[in-house]
Amino acid sequence: MQIYSKTDVGKMRNTNQDAYVSFELDVSTAFAIVCDGMGGANAGNIASENAVKIISRYVKRSYRNNMDVIGISSLLKSAIISANIELYDMALKNPDMNGMGTTVVVAIVRENSAVICHAGDSRAYLISGDSIAQLTTDHSMVQSLVESGKLTPEQAKVHPRKNVITRALGAEENVMADCCVINMVKGDTLLLCSDGLTNYVDIKDILKIVKNNNISDVAQILTSTANSNGGGDNITVVTVTA
Repeated sequence: MQIYSKTDVGKMRNTNQDAYVSFELDVSTAFAIVCDGMGGANAGNIASENAVKIISRYVKRSYRNNMDVIGISSLLKSAIISANIELYDMALKNPDMNGMGTTVVVAIVRENSAVICHAGDSRAYLISGDSIAQLTTDHSMVQSLVESGKLTPEQAKVHPRKNVITRALGAEENVMADCCVINMVKGDTLLLCSDGLTNYVDIKDILKIVKNNNISDVAQILTSTANSNGGGDNITVVTVTA
């Protein structure tokens, strides 16, 4: 299992409200999480950093290597619920944190499978051979409009409210995460990222970069490419290769 990561403030922001963690749970299991915070002042930083800490701590404490994919899905959902409760309570107690929240995309990769859960518009992709597949569906206003037929995917990319998300940790008392289970074979790469990557690097270019470079360099190259294309947001990339 190879794990690489990179985060960058981008060219337009003064602070980085993205947060991430990636590590091995055991010799055949990897854990990765990316959160993209929102809210005034430092609230976005607080939301994303605390979500990463709470979820990773919960997983470290509760993960067992005899869990099946159903058990891992339940574990990740419970960790996300726990983080949401803590963030929501923090915001209630501190007026400066009112309206704060964070996206989350989190994965546990073990041998030939991966379990991915998410809320918001941070994404997961699977790169396998010559193909790339988006594994998550954005919880966003424009995605809802695309699904209802009111916008085309091309229109959604340039819509003025494309960054308005419909689910976030800490924003409401309850949050629902979507989860999926995928099969992986040796050489496949799972990529988690914030929208600072996907808003500035086309999916076809993500595939080219992963295919044509050493996997240890991919996160850095993707981040640099997003900055070269405008760098209008914080950028975070984590890759896990089976």
